[in-house]
Amino acid sequence: MELPADDRALSPYTGYGRAHWEAAADALLAAVEPYATPDRALYHLPGDHVSQSGHLSDGLEGYARTLLLAAFRRDETALGRYADGLTTGPGGVWPRIGRRSQPLVEAASVALALRLTRPLLWDRLDDPVRQRTADWLADALTAEPWPCNWELFPVTVGGFLAEIGHRPEAARKAIDRGLERIEGWYLGDGWYTDGDGRKFDYYNGWAMHLYTVVHAWLADDSELLSVYGRRLSRHLADYARLFGGDGAPLHQGRSLTYRFATTAPLWLGALIGQTPLAPGETRRLASGALRYFLDGGAVDERGLLPLGWLGPDESLAQNYSGPASPYWAGKGFLGLLLPPEHEVWTATEEPGPADRADEVRPIAVPNWLLQSTRSDGLVRLHNHGSEDVRYDPYYTRLAYSTATTPDPVSYDNSVIVGGDPSRTGIEPLGTGAGWIASRHSVRDGITVTSLVLAEGAVEVRAHLVAGAAPGTPVRITGWAAPEGTLRAELLPVSGLSEGLEGLTGETGAGEATLFVALVRLTGEPDPRPLADLVSVRMTEDHKVCGDREVSVHWASGVQRVFRFTVSDGRSAGSSWTVSCR
Repeated sequence: MELPADDRALSPYTGYGRAHWEAAADALLAAVEPYATPDRALYHLPGDHVSQSGHLSDGLEGYARTLLLAAFRRDETALGRYADGLTTGPGGVWPRIGRRSQPLVEAASVALALRLTRPLLWDRLDDPVRQRTADWLADALTAEPWPCNWELFPVTVGGFLAEIGHRPEAARKAIDRGLERIEGWYLGDGWYTDGDGRKFDYYNGWAMHLYTVVHAWLADDSELLSVYGRRLSRHLADYARLFGGDGAPLHQGRSLTYRFATTAPLWLGALIGQTPLAPGETRRLASGALRYFLDGGAVDERGLLPLGWLGPDESLAQNYSGPASPYWAGKGFLGLLLPPEHEVWTATEEPGPADRADEVRPIAVPNWLLQSTRSDGLVRLHNHGSEDVRYDPYYTRLAYSTATTPDPVSYDNSVIVGGDPSRTGIEPLGTGAGWIASRHSVRDGITVTSLVLAEGAVEVRAHLVAGAAPGTPVRITGWAAPEGTLRAELLPVSGLSEGLEGLTGETGAGEATLFVALVRLTGEPDPRPLADLVSVRMTEDHKVCGDREVSVHWASGVQRVFRFTVSDGRSAGSSWTVSCR
């Protein structure tokens, strides 16, 4: 991909400005054009991984997702090619929109693109084409979505159809139904769970916030935009901290193959004027992510985005992933809706959170602890509250980072009891300044209550294993660092000894056994020894149900004491908790 020369005066961190984003969008759109069918209604991109929805649906996905990119680019020549596809696609080529079907997802992209570019595309179509397209989209108004962010796809379609006056009553009902449904998933401080339970990841930004805010903005609904805009702004205060100094997003959650779609909510806050980020910081974070992927090889020799992360990697594919799925990365080009003279494009880049200082930041709603270090730009996420077992290992590990990948073989960042690495039923036990805690189940009758403390790049991890028979083997693992400049350390403190695949120990004769380790992931070439940076002391109070105390003294002078205790008098196991004193 050929891009303009770096502009280090305007963009000292990334070198990218608006011209780079425009050139990247143009290159991506040009690269997919040869894979369109002769009528341009489908885009069959190369790749062996066919989604569960089938080849035809995957072709529709190729059309819809690249159309959305073209809509953000607002290039009339490119949009003209997609106008050709509308001539035949909705008239029988495209699969019908049905209950929980993939075409419902793609209908939202088509509708949003048409709404964003109405004078350039929709208003220029012949009446029969408009009628067939509207009729095809209308099935989305009554099609049952999956109970998650999919609820917003009928909302997005309904917004467009209401605007053009096609089945306005049904469109209004679809909008109201979807917005009401997701309202129950808003848990405060800018965070939604993606459906029932505790499912937290990037979908908060590029789905839950994106579709609600864009709908309110396009509908010119000031009351609704005020509500959703405030939520987005609050969310961005946390979201901005999910990017490393090299631009990498955190490697956590599902659909990671969408890559720089992660930048969409950053631009969105600037678009509606509701963001805690300075214009130069917004562009630094967004351009950093785009450059991370482009420099890292996310675009192949054909100019295409294959399934993967920095390069092809089908381990990231889910059953709904097809060859064109990665093109939801086009959401990241939302910033092109802002005019060239907007301050987000004209301001000098400013440092992002990972550039400014070391930070350990608790995020209460998802029960996460973010740990970042300025010297190496690494961001680490300690996950003690997000769970979606369908996508293990990208949800259920204890920690994730911007520089490591969850290893399905070695079970990095895990507590393995009796050979079982399971982590289900994650229960948040709180988070605060420099610490976080949770409890989870391994299997029936066995629980692990975990406490993590962090300062700088150093972590203290304490795990209380309860309900296991005496002598049950326990293995504790840390970071799976890639070869190169990163260094991963894992040292035993209590109940553990060094083994070939992590730290090992076994449960004692009591109801619960405490295991403690020191952990570090760092890019510093010569870090100070862990023992110089923190000391840990454990005590057991046999008079109070065998309570355990963990006292941590950091080299900075900060000292914290935590107590593991049985909270409500039930039998040991599921009722262990952690308190700070």
